[in-house]
Amino acid sequence: MEGTNNVAAALIIEEGQTKGSQNQESGATSAHTVGHDSWQQMGFMLVIVFNCGYILSFSNLILVPLGWKWGILCMFFLAFYSLYSQWLLSAFHFIDGKRFIRYRDLMGYLYGREMYYYTWAIQYLTLLVANIGFILLAARSLKEINMVSSDSPVRLQIYILISGLAFFIFANLVPTMSAIRRWLAVSFIITFTYVLILLVILVRDGTSNKSRDYEIQGSKTDKIYNAIGAMSAIIVANAAGMIPEMQSTLRQPAVMNMRKALYSQYTVGLLFYYGVTIIGYWAYGSSVSVYLPEQIGGAKWIKVFVNAAVFLQSLVSQHVFISPVYETLDTKLLVLEESMFSRENIKRRFFVRGVIFTANIFVAAAFPFLGDFINVIGSFSLIPLTFVFPSMVFIKAKAKASTIQKKAWHWFNILFFTLVTIATTVAAVRIVVKHIQDYSFFADA
Repeated sequence: MEGTNNVAAALIIEEGQTKGSQNQESGATSAHTVGHDSWQQMGFMLVIVFNCGYILSFSNLILVPLGWKWGILCMFFLAFYSLYSQWLLSAFHFIDGKRFIRYRDLMGYLYGREMYYYTWAIQYLTLLVANIGFILLAARSLKEINMVSSDSPVRLQIYILISGLAFFIFANLVPTMSAIRRWLAVSFIITFTYVLILLVILVRDGTSNKSRDYEIQGSKTDKIYNAIGAMSAIIVANAAGMIPEMQSTLRQPAVMNMRKALYSQYTVGLLFYYGVTIIGYWAYGSSVSVYLPEQIGGAKWIKVFVNAAVFLQSLVSQHVFISPVYETLDTKLLVLEESMFSRENIKRRFFVRGVIFTANIFVAAAFPFLGDFINVIGSFSLIPLTFVFPSMVFIKAKAKASTIQKKAWHWFNILFFTLVTIATTVAAVRIVVKHIQDYSFFADA
């Protein structure tokens, strides 16, 4: 690649780490497992983590602003496009005989040091904010259990602290994305038991609810901005912006194995998280709650079980999505010649995870209304990571081998989704500005 070989080594290898590499194919050093897992494990993991507690908000965030016709159309169009973009990106896990185990390495190799740091910044900002969102989600589920089973309400901040500590303990016991395999079977049972119970309740509630309507509320301007904002939620439902990091754990052939795993997500996984989204909207109409468990009918034990399952499932999902951050810090700070569970590495890992969760718990407690801000960050970071960057990679990596038609297609993707990024970011910022008077620090939301 012209103009890139001179920076390749500096970008692929984390500075200061030249020993203990687990990635001999590319020379990239990592404290985490590389090239070990099967596609079945990855597919299983994708199905589970994309059916996390976030799906309980999608009826409200996606279909209420868009309605039936445009909602269903946009959901499946963006799901297909997400699959295509991630399928495309997975093909460039190897370039010039090098294996790229980090998104920033790939973008930096092709476009230089500035793109390396830009990719690093927007990806990690997305992952850290998503982790804060998971803390809030888990805390919300615990507070719902308290409201159902007790007459003594407890502040949300207490549950935020409990959730953050639980995530912190899990992060120390399960240090890497690959190590999550021991928890997948249990997580699968928990996830799909609560999803199936929820679907049954939603069908029952929908059958008995004769007063629902599907009218899209708000002024014409509000409807336009809310519909644009719903696009961000659809993308969050389908992508995480970390395909190279996930693919790094797979054994050879890594490209084929990643694509098989993606097919699992976009068939089995999508069936469930879109199923909950669609049936939830059908059951309650435009009045559907932003958190479905607080609206469902039935016995108290059902609500307690669903919320407990959301909490437990969040342990696994949040760990997968924050793992690239762990990988960077572990590679920098752990003793790579020793095992992950050596005394020295346990101490260092405890400190690293402790710093992350201390900061995230504080932010979640101070800003429990973070949902609006998550939309802002998701708009200007997750959309480029999912749709813009894969086409940029194709244009650079296939500069000499691709046809004019293919180049035109990928330039269209780049320009179109850049405009989408701008539009969704403006819409998300508008929502924040509109709601700013409702925000208060450390609110018991």
